[in-house]
Amino acid sequence: MPEPENNLADLEKGLWNAADELRANSHLKSSEYSTPVLGLIFLRYADHKFTIVEKELASKGTGRRTIGKADYQAQGVMYLPEIARFDYLSKLKEGSDIGKAINAAMKAIEEENPSLKDVLPRNYNQLDKKVLIELIKLMASIPMEHDGDTLGRIYEYFLGEFAMTEGQKGGEFYTPISIVKLIVEIIEPFHGKILDPACGSGGMFVQSARFVEERKKKPSAEISIYGQEKTKETVRLCKMNLAVHGLEGDIRESNTYKEDIHKSVGKFDYVMANPPFNVNRVDIESLKGDPRFPFGLPTVDNANYLWIQIFYSALNSKGRAGFVMSNAAADARSSEMEIRKQLIKSGHVDVIVSVGSNFFYTVTLPVTLWFFDKEKDKALKNKVLFIDARNTFNQINRALRDFKPEQIEMLAGLVKQYRQGKLKDKPGLCKVATLKEIEEQGWSLNPGRYVGVAERPTEEYDFKEKIIGLNGELEKLNAESHLLEKKISHNIGLILKKGL
Repeated sequence: MPEPENNLADLEKGLWNAADELRANSHLKSSEYSTPVLGLIFLRYADHKFTIVEKELASKGTGRRTIGKADYQAQGVMYLPEIARFDYLSKLKEGSDIGKAINAAMKAIEEENPSLKDVLPRNYNQLDKKVLIELIKLMASIPMEHDGDTLGRIYEYFLGEFAMTEGQKGGEFYTPISIVKLIVEIIEPFHGKILDPACGSGGMFVQSARFVEERKKKPSAEISIYGQEKTKETVRLCKMNLAVHGLEGDIRESNTYKEDIHKSVGKFDYVMANPPFNVNRVDIESLKGDPRFPFGLPTVDNANYLWIQIFYSALNSKGRAGFVMSNAAADARSSEMEIRKQLIKSGHVDVIVSVGSNFFYTVTLPVTLWFFDKEKDKALKNKVLFIDARNTFNQINRALRDFKPEQIEMLAGLVKQYRQGKLKDKPGLCKVATLKEIEEQGWSLNPGRYVGVAERPTEEYDFKEKIIGLNGELEKLNAESHLLEKKISHNIGLILKKGL
């Protein structure tokens, strides 16, 4: 039975605090410490799954043949040789080279499971022996009765904490979970091929799988995962993250601007992404004739409208996309406005959501979530739902915000009502705008231009009674004023007499 949410939160926080204390007492930077720690969480997960199947196979065995690697793989788990078992590592003698032993364990797992080739960390010799021993004890302290998803959640939690401590670098591989959950709830990836061409550590895929699981389906049977990421280290993080959640995907290292490595045009049911904003110095000339840019190339030195078209063109005729975008893109002028105008006229721009400041570790400014739908209902074809969620947030601390689950449910609920034709405009929160209204606003996709200001609640009181009360206060203040004038006049008279 899954652990209650508050107990899991306490477990995550306790494990992180202990691991971070170990780092603070070492010579390592957060960026040097993160991958080995995440690797040990992965190893604990793999061992947990292997142990469960090991017991199942032993109970079913007849003794006529030896249980082997193929039996484990048939059950959908990674095969672990003895030197890669967590119990083996935790029982090594005090004088053993623990760093070398963990490196050997990671190498052995890769050799037995080709999908993880060159993915797992093998730099454990960099960590102090005492720190490694304590980390293994820490991971071993996670109760074995916890389900596999709990270890996946712990991996996600650590990813988020490392992203926060690593600042700008952390923001390159991690999108806050509440933002990802909102995107997933709006595009509803029930079944099909999912692409993230700026996939980072794979959070979009993990939440999509969770969305499927919550609907009592098996993710591996319902969704196929495709990712692209320019940094080798981040590709490894993503593949480990998928593995820790029992997922596999086609994740490749490549520069998305330069190469359409998945031959994406018209291929995908869902596209989700959090691309880098306002990137300059992209070689636009080399992209001429590329089918990923059906509305033309921007003439400005900014890649936002390259990303937007990459997401759009990857969708098949029934596809949906949801992605994070710089606020500036919603009102950008010149060639970018012409591209945006064509996008809007296609009828495939579905929903635009303004998100307030301080949701991201690296960007304090507000952002916008864009959603496309290639199979919109005919009645909505020339309409766009605008949601202003800038005043919807949960304040985690002075510097950071997120969405509470009920806030995600509320925002996603607005979209559901809109798709059902039941949503009424709510000043200050949401507005279904027509193509004509958008044209009148210069083809802007800024929700603030459409939703207006929330109506202030009317106070219920007796007007006459209120005036009598205010008049009484005024008379009291006037009386106090007269007394003060007399005192001032008296004191001035005394000063003048003394002066004479």
